[in-house]
Amino acid sequence: MKEVHKMVEVTLGKTGITVNKNGFGALPVQRIPKEDAVYLIKKAYEGGITFFDTARNYTDSEEKLGAALEGIRDKVFVATKTAAKTAEKFREDLEISLKNLRTDHVDLYQFHNPSFCPRPGDGTGLYEAMLEAKEQGKVRHIGITNHRLSVAMEAIDSGLYDTLQFPFCYLATDKDLELVKRCREAGMGFIAMKALSGGLINNSRAAYAYLAQFDNVLPIWGVQRERELDEFLSYVGNPPEMTDEIRAVIDKDREELLGEFCRGCGYCMPCPVGIEINNCARMSLMIRRAPSAAWLTSDAQEKMKKIEQCLHCNQCKGKCPYNLDTPALLEKNLKDYLGLPRRSETNVMKKDTVGVVTGLAWTAVGGQTMPIEV
Repeated sequence: MKEVHKMVEVTLGKTGITVNKNGFGALPVQRIPKEDAVYLIKKAYEGGITFFDTARNYTDSEEKLGAALEGIRDKVFVATKTAAKTAEKFREDLEISLKNLRTDHVDLYQFHNPSFCPRPGDGTGLYEAMLEAKEQGKVRHIGITNHRLSVAMEAIDSGLYDTLQFPFCYLATDKDLELVKRCREAGMGFIAMKALSGGLINNSRAAYAYLAQFDNVLPIWGVQRERELDEFLSYVGNPPEMTDEIRAVIDKDREELLGEFCRGCGYCMPCPVGIEINNCARMSLMIRRAPSAAWLTSDAQEKMKKIEQCLHCNQCKGKCPYNLDTPALLEKNLKDYLGLPRRSETNVMKKDTVGVVTGLAWTAVGGQTMPIEV
């Protein structure tokens, strides 16, 4: 008989929000039909997930979430975000979000990756608008999301925020770990976005087991397909724990991935010549670690070829929150994409004991042989 463990919960700092250590990231549901999105969200709730994170910028994600949670709104926690740069736009975003979510309040309202830390008296009126919304009961708790360590540190030190949402996974650096520690000391909740590093981590059990070591961290998993949701729901009753086998997987991935790689956040965009930087600058890793036929279509090949038009204006480099040499990464990935070795064999990898590994086959594309998902 399968051993069933006690459900693991996490409390977001001083907010009192206590939920299962699996949050639902609703960014990907903007890519699927409403009926499918509603089905996934309802299934997530029925499976024990009660924290749902979305944003005003995620096209129709809020609308789909609102439709799915109607009737159970008081049984879940809803977080959304605004990228507003003025108080007027802040108020407009909040009203639209409330309407889309079919609710009169947001449990956690977050400033969406601002380039600075909003605070009273900074001249923008943003934090004052947030406090006004909280006084009106439209916002229960105040949060901030970011990809910049300096802004995240300032938010923690300010004492103005209840939560921080920041990229965090087992590829974390010492500086990332310091953020988690500082949030705990400050009584702030820590929400881990990109817990699978934008698809580069392909072992969700290892991802969960690593984050389980931090009792103040709530990972939010981006869900688009039912099979993805089923993986995370299986961890509600039987949460993965760190083992030597999982630790070996993590060590191997850290050796391969730590350093100069694109996280796919997209804050370098747009490109003056239309290069899809957030995918093209990490194609070498994606095509090997998250293989998909989508990387090999004629459309994908055209997108990669656009790298040849790079102006080396360095706008993307200047906007990268990870201080990457983005033009150099683009050139490196194009060279690799065009020069993938020919394979005559089919290499099929099967599900192992610690997670799912997608298989690779090889197919001729544009006169070359390239990997596809099998």
